[in-house]
Amino acid sequence: MRVTWITEDDAPAVVEYGMTSGQYPFSATGTTTSYSYLALYRSGNIHDAVVGPLKPSTTYYYRCSSDPSREFSFRTPPASLPFTFVVVGDLGQTGWTKSTLQHIAAADYDMLLLPGDLSYADFLQPRWDSYGRLVEPLASARPWMVTEGNHEIERIPLLEPRAFKAYNARWRVPYDAGDSPSGSNLYYSFDVAGGMVHVVMLGSYAGFEAGTAQHEWLRGDLARIDRGRTPFVVALVHAPWYNSNKAHQGEGDDMRDAMEALLRAARVDAVFAGHVHAYERFTRVYGGMEDQCGPVYVTIGDGGNREGLADEYIDPQPKTSVFREASFGHGRLQVVNATHALWTWHRNDDDQPVVADQVWITSLASNPDCNNRAGAGAQ
Repeated sequence: MRVTWITEDDAPAVVEYGMTSGQYPFSATGTTTSYSYLALYRSGNIHDAVVGPLKPSTTYYYRCSSDPSREFSFRTPPASLPFTFVVVGDLGQTGWTKSTLQHIAAADYDMLLLPGDLSYADFLQPRWDSYGRLVEPLASARPWMVTEGNHEIERIPLLEPRAFKAYNARWRVPYDAGDSPSGSNLYYSFDVAGGMVHVVMLGSYAGFEAGTAQHEWLRGDLARIDRGRTPFVVALVHAPWYNSNKAHQGEGDDMRDAMEALLRAARVDAVFAGHVHAYERFTRVYGGMEDQCGPVYVTIGDGGNREGLADEYIDPQPKTSVFREASFGHGRLQVVNATHALWTWHRNDDDQPVVADQVWITSLASNPDCNNRAGAGAQ
């Protein structure tokens, strides 16, 4: 587990941890960095350290930089199924965000997946700090796995020419770990539940065309998956590849054209996107048409951002679009066993999360029609 924290003053990049509150027999030393932005802002000291090896399904208590005033705890994910993901995009830091976070915390889960647009700092760097404080109660207790959105770019020609400066400094992902290192903080993959689920985090704002580093990495990453050992594969991306909302129409099309065949050939089970500030679920799709061997596509960019909801849809509703609604909320994917996962979307309804959409997803690895050469799609 990688622990990241920020201090205003110089402090050691050390995490002390153990399985009993107040007792820290283990420690890990990491690194410290910082960054400046527009010569007007300088971050605090950004520390990160990787702790472990750790036992699965175990609560660890820890403190950062030997600070005796604050003890945190996190629970490691299980090493087998069932496994529960929370999926939420375009989170921001509004009253709607607070409501979404409260609803997420109200029910147990193992890991949070965020398909881009985290803080909505939009060049105002102190917003990254306030966002960190907002999500700390949840992000300090469960793994948060993120990928970038357009609001993370923060590039200003001539003045700040390096894109993703704050995001890369603050949200270090395990792109160099495992059997399939990507070499970029903007896209990566990992396994959970003892390899039963493979998660691919794609980068909408890194090169994705054939021949690019991301495309070649994705091809190799998917080719390494043994679906006999890994029954579920899911992917996250920021700009949706399928979208019947009037907002951000066509913005994911080029990436879809470049990568969709790779995902279908690998029998990816579901693709979760953000960007559009609403909820929408498509049936299994490939090439714009219903396809029993294509992924289920879900847009979940409804976490609570300050830009509000995207409430205008294209009519008539496409046949491939099963459910759509412009409301804030979050989703949960519970991978129950090697053949079935339950997807549930919870709408923010006053003080309570309300189940508004729910569907069982059957692993494509268990579908014999998708396991032959003809059913596997383009290679």
